[in-house]
Amino acid sequence: MILNINPALIDSLYWITLVAVIVSSVSAVLKAGFKQLDLFGVIIIAIATGLGGGSLRDLLLDREVFWIRDQIFFIASLVSAIVIFLAARMIKISPKFFLIPDAAGLATFGIAGTLVSLMLGTPWLVASFMGVMTGIVGGIFRDILCNEQPVVFHGPLYATVSWLGCIFFIVLIYLSFNVTLAAVLAGLSIFIARLLALQYDLRLPKFRFKSDDN
Repeated sequence: MILNINPALIDSLYWITLVAVIVSSVSAVLKAGFKQLDLFGVIIIAIATGLGGGSLRDLLLDREVFWIRDQIFFIASLVSAIVIFLAARMIKISPKFFLIPDAAGLATFGIAGTLVSLMLGTPWLVASFMGVMTGIVGGIFRDILCNEQPVVFHGPLYATVSWLGCIFFIVLIYLSFNVTLAAVLAGLSIFIARLLALQYDLRLPKFRFKSDDN
């Protein structure tokens, strides 16, 4: 499936990606901040989170890395990190608040990654998984740099809701929905599903060895 590339589609991708970079960087600053890191450490983690998933996607798709081609994405990550770093000194923030921008980043990067892949003619299932990788890899980098087990590997549904949302996005496009509308609907579905998973502690079964007693 190859999308008809037009200025409106490129514009939609640009803004979705920019929002994804900002909210993902914000989630990184909020999480790293509670580790009492200095400004440079926070900036590095924010950049790794905001740009990491898209960078891996572009390398796998043999595409010029998005933030190297257009440095506005790098600047957006850097500026948002500094702004939140300073704002946190004046506003009391809950340690769990990072989960909200994290969910927003999961949604927006998932849609952006899927859209880029479809524009390059990637098969639909691979395109949906590219969306998942774009959405989760930055968070993996963030958690590893914060010396924590990546949230994607445990806890309430994370990558699962991203993958389902990315597939939903592709289905809407197949049904001839406007791409921007499809992106909004699918992105909201990922964001809301992630928040519901957190609220109701919805999880996949964990791997367990059969006990010798059974």
